[in-house]
Amino acid sequence: MRNNLNSDKRVRVRYAPSPTGEPHVGNIRTALFDWIIAKKFSGDFIVRVEDTDQDRKVDGAIDLQKSSLMWLGLEWDEGLGKEGQYGPYVQSERLDIYLEHVNFLISNDKAYKCFCTPERLEEVRKQQRESKSEIVGYDGFCRQKQENYSTYHVSDGCVVRFKMPQNGESTLNDLVRNQITFENRLIEDFVIIKSDGFPTYHFASVIDDHLMEISLIVRGEEWLSSLPRHIQIHQAFDWDIPDFAHIPTILAPDKTKLSKRHGATSVLEFKKEGYLPEAMINFLCLLGWSIDGEQELISIDDLIQKFNITELSPSGSVFDKNKLNWMNGQYIKRKTPSQLAKILYNFWVEFPPESFDFTPSQKDLEIIAPLISERLKTLREAEEWIAFLYKNHISYTVDDLIQKKSDIHLTNLFIEKTLNSLNGLQKFDSDSIEKHLRDLINELEVKPGMFLGTIRMATSGQKVSPPLFESLEILGRVKTINLLKQADHMIKQSINA
Repeated sequence: MRNNLNSDKRVRVRYAPSPTGEPHVGNIRTALFDWIIAKKFSGDFIVRVEDTDQDRKVDGAIDLQKSSLMWLGLEWDEGLGKEGQYGPYVQSERLDIYLEHVNFLISNDKAYKCFCTPERLEEVRKQQRESKSEIVGYDGFCRQKQENYSTYHVSDGCVVRFKMPQNGESTLNDLVRNQITFENRLIEDFVIIKSDGFPTYHFASVIDDHLMEISLIVRGEEWLSSLPRHIQIHQAFDWDIPDFAHIPTILAPDKTKLSKRHGATSVLEFKKEGYLPEAMINFLCLLGWSIDGEQELISIDDLIQKFNITELSPSGSVFDKNKLNWMNGQYIKRKTPSQLAKILYNFWVEFPPESFDFTPSQKDLEIIAPLISERLKTLREAEEWIAFLYKNHISYTVDDLIQKKSDIHLTNLFIEKTLNSLNGLQKFDSDSIEKHLRDLINELEVKPGMFLGTIRMATSGQKVSPPLFESLEILGRVKTINLLKQADHMIKQSINA
């Protein structure tokens, strides 16, 4: 990769979700960058579950993460059921490892036990705020007590704090943001082991990254403030620091952080809305990065070959739903009829259309796909275009049948003529249907839109549908004639009322 990655190390990257809910597009973009980098350098993509915050754990959340990665085709090499030499890959199963490492720090004067109560900590912070102190945080009360440097046991009922240096700087050259520097004195002695015996994110992630030989850590810019803590933990163990890339936040159109109030943010919601995985991958990669500033549609192979995280913009990128819709539509158009038919069939098996009375066969969809592919932005939109083909009954009013500048008597004539014409067809295919209906239009000397609009409404219940002649072929002779008879009956009833 860059010339800037540690070239002497095997590339190993990790996606480390917490089981706290459905994966947000920002999380999955991080996983995507990890996966691309691993593929680019024939490295390893690891998925590690960071579940040390037991209070926020949501049942089934990791299954959702797994489903999201599988939908996008981001296959991983270790973790989530795939064993490897660096496991276990779930932090709650690694508590003995963290205990061993925290006691190493305590014995080497790098960490200590803290017995301060929450009430005392809040009072300290209150006084600091009132005095407008430069630092608001832990005051080091337990730092000087020698007895707090004895071996830690979970039964101690205390937390363990890391002993931050009180001078100097923590500096790192980030792959996205270049050199980043923090003053150590401004960072409090932070907790690395909680009172329940579980490690904090700061501690566990550093231990795991080192032991799993992670060479590059890609994460959101919201973790920048954690960087000095992680640098100092590495240095306390005398470990090499991996490369870091803090990627920008995904923004809503109003330039605030993307959230649920802006629409779907869970990757699986986008799947349910009918977006293709390759479009989603393409779109997410272009949030802050591009090949040349112009090319929009990029194959996955090209993304793997050309992506460079050092070229990522450090500024937040706007999630433009309109652009995603356009991009998804382009990918749909590129599908062959058989490909799109299979995709739609599988989509409707997983997300059954509410307006269908029965599900189309994949063979039927191969005929329909070319009729609608140019019109679709998402797979879900296909339902409204072709619902009439898969309903037992369609509904409309007599007024719906009567087109602009027409009347009920002319509309009745259109239906009668069409019934007689189509009933006599030897071959009920789109070419024959079109020829006979256009002959009728010429015979009646009416505008095609007026005539065909009535027939479309009578046979679909829709003002807009896929190409009419092909739709009637798919409906078939029997169903088409029955629908036209229904319209004829409605009009005559209205005329005679």
